Amino acid sequence: MSKREQQEAVVAVERAMVAIRRSQTRRALGRLAPADGGRAVDPTLFGVLDAVEGRDGSCSVGDVAAALGVDQPRASRLVLRAVEEGWVARRPDPSDARRALLALTADGQEQVDRTHRFRRQVFARAMADWPDADRVAFARLLTAFVDGFGRETDSDGPRTG
Repeated sequence: MSKREQQEAVVAVERAMVAIRRSQTRRALGRLAPADGGRAVDPTLFGVLDAVEGRDGSCSVGDVAAALGVDQPRASRLVLRAVEEGWVARRPDPSDARRALLALTADGQEQVDRTHRFRRQVFARAMADWPDADRVAFARLLTAFVDGFGRETDSDGPRTG
């Protein structure tokens, strides 16, 4: 592959990532929301639920802030909203009484499961006419890209060279 083709590939990925980000807006997802009578979770609050689920019982407000890329006061407000919705519960941290740990409630887990099912259905429809081998390759490559991107963004700064 020539240098020019490599650069064009990177440009195409960057454009695709911007398009994905735009398609994940509240309004765009709201248009796709399931008509099963359940209420859709605000994507901002789903970020809280997703962060709590990802930490598997040892999640603090600071962890939510880091996962969402927001400051601690903003994370505290979002966590409070999730608590008020009944989706997240606070419990004392047994190792530090000054700190609270967050856990999904049964309703919160139901919202997470419902949202995961909904998004997977949307993704499956988007790839419905793809050959099986392409779906498998895309999953492998996208996962590798996300892992690499995560390593890049979790580092102490941009890498050069």
